[in-house]
Amino acid sequence: MWSNTFTRLAATVIVLAAVSAGSSAWGDTWHLEGDGEWQKVAEDAGGKYMLAVAKVKQLISAGEVEPAQEALEQLKKDFPDIAGAELDAFMEAELLYAQGKWAKAARKYDEFVGAWPDSGLYESALEREYSVALAFLSGEKRRVIKILKLSAYEEGAKIMRRIADRTGDAPIAKRGLIALARSHQKRGKFLDAYEAWADVSSRWPTGEIGREALLEMAYSLHSAYKSYKYDPASLVSARSYYESFKLRYPGLAGNYDIDAKITMIDEQLAYKQVSIGEYYDRTDNKQAANLYYQMVIDNWPDSAAAKMAKAKMAAAGTEQEPSRKEERSLRRRLFDAGSTFLDNWFGILKP
Repeated sequence: MWSNTFTRLAATVIVLAAVSAGSSAWGDTWHLEGDGEWQKVAEDAGGKYMLAVAKVKQLISAGEVEPAQEALEQLKKDFPDIAGAELDAFMEAELLYAQGKWAKAARKYDEFVGAWPDSGLYESALEREYSVALAFLSGEKRRVIKILKLSAYEEGAKIMRRIADRTGDAPIAKRGLIALARSHQKRGKFLDAYEAWADVSSRWPTGEIGREALLEMAYSLHSAYKSYKYDPASLVSARSYYESFKLRYPGLAGNYDIDAKITMIDEQLAYKQVSIGEYYDRTDNKQAANLYYQMVIDNWPDSAAAKMAKAKMAAAGTEQEPSRKEERSLRRRLFDAGSTFLDNWFGILKP
């Protein structure tokens, strides 16, 4: 097997270099490495073979399937001792990719990286898989029975997860998980987004990516909360992540309005308890209702929900329910707490 000079074969080019004064002109063959550095290609069988493979890949990338197949057959004739099952497996996936049969191509790429983990074409296969997954996450459909097109989003998510699990903390794993998390957020799948960001955080807990993951975990859990009618567990977790961000990055907390987000979560948590008190009010269990109202007053004394709870208790003490007009006024004040409260309630305001 050949070295990782196969990586980014599509970027391979021929560069003519001038020799120093007093020497005759000559041509060197160069290609672009994954780290962005130009390296000379050896003028031996391995270097020539690499260039031939690059030509096939370029034709495939351009969608020229038939010329690519012809070039592949010529490659096999020119390098019978090198070309074999490994190349055949990779090119089978490449041709499927060129034909737009992306789901099948992705499976073949996955089979390839599983069978030849030390191949020089390993990273090229992973990059192709990544491009297929990204296309599916972005809305590309998959063909079924030639004419029927169905959503391939879930398949794209599985491919991206598979790439990340296979590559650990490699750059492609980071790109894949972040793309997956942002795609989930865009679709409103906030709990799935949280899981992807949590995976990012566990692999890269420090630095800029660790900071971003912490903030996005908080945002995703906060946005997952639907309303006071649902379990507030995600709110509690979101608040803890925001507190952690504030503790770890005090100088940046103001840039992201962390205090405002925490205050807003407190309002949501407080109102959740008010809503439980209202339930007991409706069932004529005044004692239980007042316990919840008092809890809100004790735990969130400065909240708009606490004002609402006090009004409820005051009305109960005089055995007179607030008028419908007063009730609406109280609720309006709660939802107006903070200029962006309503937007934040459902996670519309993004970090």
